[in-house]
Amino acid sequence: MGWAGAFAVECASRGWDLFLTDLGEEQLSDLARGLSSTYGIEVLYSACDLTNPESRLKLFQWIKDKNLRFWSLINIAGVDYEGYFAEKTREQIRTILQVNIEANLEMTHAILEARDESKPFRLINTSSLASFYPMPVKATYAASKRFLLDFSLALREELRRIGGTVTVLCPAGLPTTERALRGIAAQGLMGRITTKNVGYVAAKTIDHALKGHSVYIPGAVNRLLKFLGGIIPSTFVSRLIGMRWGELSPEGKGRFVRTPC
Repeated sequence: MGWAGAFAVECASRGWDLFLTDLGEEQLSDLARGLSSTYGIEVLYSACDLTNPESRLKLFQWIKDKNLRFWSLINIAGVDYEGYFAEKTREQIRTILQVNIEANLEMTHAILEARDESKPFRLINTSSLASFYPMPVKATYAASKRFLLDFSLALREELRRIGGTVTVLCPAGLPTTERALRGIAAQGLMGRITTKNVGYVAAKTIDHALKGHSVYIPGAVNRLLKFLGGIIPSTFVSRLIGMRWGELSPEGKGRFVRTPC
């Protein structure tokens, strides 16, 4: 099951009506129809290219025209192109920033404008375990996720005045695509012990959000890694990560793949 699908199924299983957006109209239609018939909920959807500002504006106008009201938002979209920064294209760099930062912030702003003021607002942002470390071969991605972590924690304090909360999900490996599975397998034991099932992570994340928790790191091993990374100098952590990724990449050049979240 895909990452977005896991969250959609978990929300639907709790009896919540949904609004979905993604790039593919056909996939959204199939998912919406399946969720509606299985769980007896209302599912609306509208396709959007999150890398395109005009497409985002069109989506926000669609929401406004429909007069939709939201008590929760789950931002899942994220992308990376692994490899040395100097060997990425500028289009790849822009795409990482557009999806991981720009689209997230604009979506959050738009949904806050359309929030249901009669209910506590619950926001979930998907960051990454990478947000806690400077990561060679994933430098732009890790930095974008660090931005999202810091932004989310700051926004959390702002939303207190309206009874809102922000929960930041910081997972390690997630078996969301064939490419992700290959990346996890390439890491051997570390890949296996830091990876969690997407359905489990989705359910636990929502549980934490409903309780108003600030940060959720799935898995005891990942929480230990975060703790250890906080007491070791960041330059040393970066060196260790760089050596590790170099070992996994042919000729030390990274795998240069597009990976979600």
